[in-house]
Amino acid sequence: MALKEQLFEDLKNAMKEKDTIRKDTVQLIRSAILQFEKDNKVELDDKGIIEVIAKQLKSRKDSLPDFIKSGRQDLIDKLNKEIEILLNYLPEQLSESAIQKVVEDTIAELGATSLKDLGKVMKAITPKIKGVADGKVVSNVVKNILMK
Repeated sequence: MALKEQLFEDLKNAMKEKDTIRKDTVQLIRSAILQFEKDNKVELDDKGIIEVIAKQLKSRKDSLPDFIKSGRQDLIDKLNKEIEILLNYLPEQLSESAIQKVVEDTIAELGATSLKDLGKVMKAITPKIKGVADGKVVSNVVKNILMK
């Protein structure tokens, strides 16, 4: 089943089950996809949809520390549930060791030796890890390896 169809089915099921957080999250995903398609005049395939979902996930993860800092447990719980829902639509995320392997292979391919090569390494790695790993984690792994 295509990802768009799955999102539509999940939206219908969430509405039937009266699961407002799931319904709202799926609606936000679908509207972000529609907005992207209208802005760029394209029809997204599953890979493009995964990129949109990954951006949605990143924005929620980035706002989580602010909610924690303000002590808003109700918003923290809601955000964690949304993150969990978004992760269900993404391919299985790479483990830290798998990320490290990809980074080491890419660094070896490029012959990168110092932190000056960080941009070049990240540019080469990004297409490989898009949607399956968090960019911040990958950047930290690259920095740690290049600093050795």
